[in-house]
Amino acid sequence: MKLYNNGVYLINGTQIVEDSHEATAAIKSATGLDVTKDQAHKETMAYGILSSHNTSSNMDHLEIKFDKLVSHDITYVGIIQTARASGLEKFPIPYCLTNCHNSLCAVGGTINEDDHMFGLSCAKKYGGIYVPPHQAVIHQFAREMMAGSGKMILGSDSHTRYGALGTMAMGEGGPELVKQLLNQTYDIAMPGVIAVYLTGTPRKGVGPQDVALAIIGEVFDKGYVKNKIMEFVGPGVANLSMDFRIGVDVMTTETTCLSSIWTTDDKTKEFYEIHGRKEEYKKLNPGQVAYYDGMIEINLDEIKPMIAMPFHPSNTYTIEELNANLMDILDDCEKRAKVSLDGQVDFTLKDKVRNGKLYVDQGIIAGCAGGGFENICAAADILRGASIGPDEFTLSVYPASTPIYMELVKNGAVADLMSTGAIVKTAFCGPCFGAGDTPSNNGFSIRHSTRNFPNREGSKLQNGQIASVALMDARSIAATAANKGYLTAATEVDVEFTNPTYHFDGRIYANRVFDSHGKAEPETEIHFGPNIKDWPKMSALPENLFLQVVSEIHDPVTTTDELIPSGETSSYRSNPLGLAEFTLSRKDPEYVGRAKNIQKAQKALEAGECAGEAVPELKAIVHKVKETYPEVNHDNFGVGSTIFAVKPGDGSAREQAASCQKVLGGWANIANEYATKRYRSNLINWGMLPFVIPQGDLPFKNLDYIFIPGIKDAVANKADTIKAFVVKEEGLKEFEMTLGELTDDEREIILKGCLINYNRR
Repeated sequence: MKLYNNGVYLINGTQIVEDSHEATAAIKSATGLDVTKDQAHKETMAYGILSSHNTSSNMDHLEIKFDKLVSHDITYVGIIQTARASGLEKFPIPYCLTNCHNSLCAVGGTINEDDHMFGLSCAKKYGGIYVPPHQAVIHQFAREMMAGSGKMILGSDSHTRYGALGTMAMGEGGPELVKQLLNQTYDIAMPGVIAVYLTGTPRKGVGPQDVALAIIGEVFDKGYVKNKIMEFVGPGVANLSMDFRIGVDVMTTETTCLSSIWTTDDKTKEFYEIHGRKEEYKKLNPGQVAYYDGMIEINLDEIKPMIAMPFHPSNTYTIEELNANLMDILDDCEKRAKVSLDGQVDFTLKDKVRNGKLYVDQGIIAGCAGGGFENICAAADILRGASIGPDEFTLSVYPASTPIYMELVKNGAVADLMSTGAIVKTAFCGPCFGAGDTPSNNGFSIRHSTRNFPNREGSKLQNGQIASVALMDARSIAATAANKGYLTAATEVDVEFTNPTYHFDGRIYANRVFDSHGKAEPETEIHFGPNIKDWPKMSALPENLFLQVVSEIHDPVTTTDELIPSGETSSYRSNPLGLAEFTLSRKDPEYVGRAKNIQKAQKALEAGECAGEAVPELKAIVHKVKETYPEVNHDNFGVGSTIFAVKPGDGSAREQAASCQKVLGGWANIANEYATKRYRSNLINWGMLPFVIPQGDLPFKNLDYIFIPGIKDAVANKADTIKAFVVKEEGLKEFEMTLGELTDDEREIILKGCLINYNRR
């Protein structure tokens, strides 16, 4: 795999010319054309799709309107509640509500089904689509029934990626979907475009997760594709089936790219035909001479079975390398775990080594990444006639949709799997976010799913529990299962893959999925369960701001799962204050109490009472500030909390990572950088200030108070730097922060206090 240090021109889809002083001449020699970089930049597939969806007159600053929207049952209640509070009358474009995240959790009594009935009633009232539990995971339904070549889809899940079908899809926090529901736009600067140039053919036993993990391991730490679009091109694309392309594509989220797009061909066309939507196919290719901001060149022949060790998809090795250097790599995992787990529990995998081999306790093949037809058929081929054994090792398989499940039943794959001792379950995202198949304490699971962050498998660090996940391809998981839990690459087994043909049965969705076809029924009453609560009132940004630092996190990366845990806590997703009680609960259990304590001061101000009476230690802080800023008084300041994290926001698009901080009185985050655009956008849409501070020693520490004078004017007047002070007994210690690029609308959202307030203007 090669990463180019410079931009690259791609000629006729096959000839690579690295950007240099000789590039123009090389292009002229190959094509006879005089092509400028600006012209070639417009010849990428990404540029063409973005251009056709941009409603502004400026391609440097995009204002995008999407063709369709999709959400699941962790996020759609909050999205619709926000849109309703902002005047929603009808879904203006197709909006699909799926129910694949909270369909098996038994936490909270009627909470889950109440949310589902809320979704169904809203699909009727506002003219949407409702996919009942167990029918399909969000992204498989979108691939089967919503994608279209040249189209754009926005989803409230980070793995919204349908690029392999020629659809540019993006995963963002709920407020961005609210904007689309209110006929507003998705505003971003024109992103860079990185070519992923594929050659060769994967060797037997290598699957899409192997290719994806190889890419993630190469680019994540370098930030090579961060907030950019990955454009898959080259002759190797034609050598991949659609299921293989889809399996690579969905994992591009873990590179921190913004989106993805692939060239389309007859295999893409066949996919649409199989699903009864041939009209959605369109041939997509880059132009004769296309310019990319970088290129990842991959020879698929060279990819070997991969594994991403705990606790990140970028912690990658070949399985061959792991087995050859087992104790050294396990030692490295322990060192990484001390950082990720803050030393709260002892973690080791060395006790899993038996006779020099790594033993795993569990295998999972599931969801939008692993639950595809070809992955499961390949696993069945490897396991046919084998036994997973009567010991600790278990294997569970979750087909990504009921149509896939039905075809696996018809062709015998389900019978082959179940006869080995494996369990085949319905379409459900639980193993991916900690709500199903949680291993035992100290258990080690290998999964063809999307993420292996700490505790994402469901263990509770605050209760002294720890389990861990390594990501692998379904084929090598099956090989490991056939070897009764001893880690084995699929290339090591003797198997003939049958590669059966897939037949899609559309009757399943026709019989069960509610589709309004865009027709709203305004008279429909919305079903509200007792857990579904409105958003609390949120104040506008004050003239001056006091912040208390209530959590200080120095991990290299902080995931959204650490900011607001997934799993059973998400059962309270429809109750903003109830869910907020779990904020940072696995990372910093003291956070909620500290945030709520300082929030008392802001609540006092809003009630016309004394902030210092509510939080007595604040009196001395305010008095110290007034020595320098005598004009500061209860009428012109606000009080709230902030956290510091080195690089927060990797992972899920769930807006709750920001909104839970907001409803607890959070006014800001302070970071060296933000891991993803979507997390920063979530902060902004919830009226929180996305401060950036240079790397190095911090001028403040946990529980310190920070005073920011004139913050309202600074935001409104687009100040380049923000002057702030750490308030100490001996005086004010000045330091500076920045806010980064903000659109005019984003500034107004922050000034108003949140997107809901902005839309009530």
